[in-house]
Amino acid sequence: MTKKVVKNIALALASVIILAILVLVGYVIYVAVQYYRIDDGTSLTTANNQSVNVATGSEYSIVSYNVGFGAYSPEYTFFMDEGVMLDGTLTCGKNAKGLNKADVEKNLLGQVATLSELNADFCLLQEADENSHRSYNINMVERFSQELSGYSSTYAVNFHTANLFYPFNDPIGIINSGILTLSRFNISGAVRRSFPVTTNFIDKLFDLDRCFSVHYLPVEGSSKNLVLINVHMSAYDEGGKIRAQQLEMLNSALSAEYALGNYVIAGGDFNHCLIADHFESAEKALSHYPTGQRIPEWVKGSILHGGELASGFKVVASKDGAATCRGADMPYEKGVNYETVIDGFIVSDNIEVKSEETIDTAYAYSDHNPVKMTFKLK
Repeated sequence: MTKKVVKNIALALASVIILAILVLVGYVIYVAVQYYRIDDGTSLTTANNQSVNVATGSEYSIVSYNVGFGAYSPEYTFFMDEGVMLDGTLTCGKNAKGLNKADVEKNLLGQVATLSELNADFCLLQEADENSHRSYNINMVERFSQELSGYSSTYAVNFHTANLFYPFNDPIGIINSGILTLSRFNISGAVRRSFPVTTNFIDKLFDLDRCFSVHYLPVEGSSKNLVLINVHMSAYDEGGKIRAQQLEMLNSALSAEYALGNYVIAGGDFNHCLIADHFESAEKALSHYPTGQRIPEWVKGSILHGGELASGFKVVASKDGAATCRGADMPYEKGVNYETVIDGFIVSDNIEVKSEETIDTAYAYSDHNPVKMTFKLK
């Protein structure tokens, strides 16, 4: 091989490497430019607003359900979920998008059927996609609103991304997702509150723009409101620092509404173990459900006790019956995957809680089970 040929090959390789670097740098710039946060305190539009007001003395029901962007069939695993079996074997999920469009449709139909059967007065849904590659551009928000008629509704975006080409085996693409709130009663106003989030460049792309939405429902014959708060707190937060900041902000909002004499319910996916107060130790709470896995690191530092809440509030979550969430590091197998309770409610003491239960769907349509609470305004 002549020196000239070697030189040409070297130049060609150098050109390819330089081009690859330029493409990579250009892509990083594109992702960075596309990143933004929605302003705290943004007003939300209420669609199909109902005219009837809530009243004291009447019994109502509320459901919280993380619908997992329609992806989480029992066989689905998520690429950011990791686990360790009791024998030390490491496990890790692999998917970013739903398995296929038909599977997402199946899960969405199952979720709608489940909610229809529960027939709650209020529904707090998390991870509902609008126009996202991971859910094959199925508008879940529109479908829930159409299929579950007779509800006022608001939608607060809490996850919006540039076109992400990661993970490489199943790129997540563009995401537009959020929390959907449904009410059979009048909502006089609603606002989106921006949670603190991680500032790490890579991590924030997958935990983007967390928020909670606050809804004001006038109480008949009173100047007070029933304040419904739909919550989806951060996961994958090493050390729990961000979730501690988020809890502080949520507590501040709870205190402010309670000081005004309002009735307050915060419900959703808290990404904290909510049943610790039922046990003599955190270890027993975290290992309450049969499993073939060790307790994940993320939940060890994410335990919510009633004593950490604003004065006048309590955690309402049941240790009886099914758990509310499964580990998605491996396909679901009862008694093998790690399970715990991270979905539930925080309730002010001027509300009488009649019952609270987890609805056991065997994770047929999501990696979460819905939770239902019945209550009265005192």
